[in-house]
Amino acid sequence: MPHPASRFRRLATALPGIEAVTAETARRFARHTHDQFGIGVIARGAQGSASGRGPVEAGPGDVITVNPGEVHDGWPIGDTGRAWRMLYIDPPVLAEVAADLMRSGDAEFHHPAATAPATAARFLAAFHSLTARATTTTAAPLAREERLTVLLADLLGGLLVPAGRPTIPPGIARARAAIDDDPAAAHDLAGLAAIAETGRFQLIRSFTRATGFTPHAYVLERRVQLARRLITTGTPLAESAAAAGFADQSHMTRHMTRRLGATPGVWAGKEV
Repeated sequence: MPHPASRFRRLATALPGIEAVTAETARRFARHTHDQFGIGVIARGAQGSASGRGPVEAGPGDVITVNPGEVHDGWPIGDTGRAWRMLYIDPPVLAEVAADLMRSGDAEFHHPAATAPATAARFLAAFHSLTARATTTTAAPLAREERLTVLLADLLGGLLVPAGRPTIPPGIARARAAIDDDPAAAHDLAGLAAIAETGRFQLIRSFTRATGFTPHAYVLERRVQLARRLITTGTPLAESAAAAGFADQSHMTRHMTRRLGATPGVWAGKEV
């Protein structure tokens, strides 16, 4: 269950491919990843993190970012917890803007945290427009798209850079792809080692070096992300747990809460 001081909300947005989350928590997050780009602003308190781009400390008003697939964790700095707002953006949405400005849709965030008041203000304007429930003007859709585009253009001009291409050994890439293609399958070490054409111990060592996870931890991570996607599209919790390969709903809840901080009910829009 969430820390007693935790409060998470998943908010509907007016544009496809974008999720909005508000959080207030003193919880420490285990290592995890996201399938989307994450952009946010710390509203209160401070957070530390060990990200794929180095150690991070972010305080009130700082902009925080995460790239798809980036392994990271998080903990509060101080005793009062922290609060933040986040937008999670599907890669094709960001790639479209990146292609307009960089003539390439292949980009990633370079700085995991930055003190950038103008960018933070643009983020908050976009967040408000995307999550507003009602409006009295027909110009609202234009305003939403404009504010989001301006925010992403601002990020592309400073926090985003052309994506690097880390080298992953071909065998490990094949093993990872096998998990990605079917996270719910009953993967075993011998089978993955055969796909990678290597020994079992070498698979564990090389896979962990390449992805930041052991094969077992990576399977659980991909199952969490699959369950989250199913839940956010309306699949009942028990069905989502079974489809993602978890033993039962409580098993899914335990792993999802540990990694993402919020229970499955939050992603379903039924809890805070």
